[in-house]
Amino acid sequence: MHAARATVASLAIAAALAWARPADASAAIGLGADYLLDPEIGEFQLTLAVAKPLARHLSVGARFGAMLLSEPTRVGVPIDVKLRIRMDRLYLEGLVGPWIVFDDDDALKLHAGVGFGLLTGGMSLGLEVGYLDPTAMVGVRLAFPL
Repeated sequence: MHAARATVASLAIAAALAWARPADASAAIGLGADYLLDPEIGEFQLTLAVAKPLARHLSVGARFGAMLLSEPTRVGVPIDVKLRIRMDRLYLEGLVGPWIVFDDDDALKLHAGVGFGLLTGGMSLGLEVGYLDPTAMVGVRLAFPL
């Protein structure tokens, strides 16, 4: 039931951000690659992220898209709510949400992570360390603003 509430909350935030004024909201297309420590598999993502500023250096947003897991090959949908702090050209963010993995015994998985990286005018590049039920994960993120 907890995962269902997280899914509803994630979708509600994404919907609210979709109706935000364009001047205030931002969107980015992202690519990600992760290594899951146990059972030692890879995971790749293509995501769309939307965000709305809360304060000068603080924003709230959502990230969702498609993912591919290896060994055995499965597809899924990552959904996260994120809180980002910007410090000049650097960022620190926290993410949490349900990730749906199709063709898996436990299709709904909790994801939580902390990301940090570099912001430039044309892209952001960062690292993310987190947890995807039932294992730890580490990955890289590359995003391009729309």
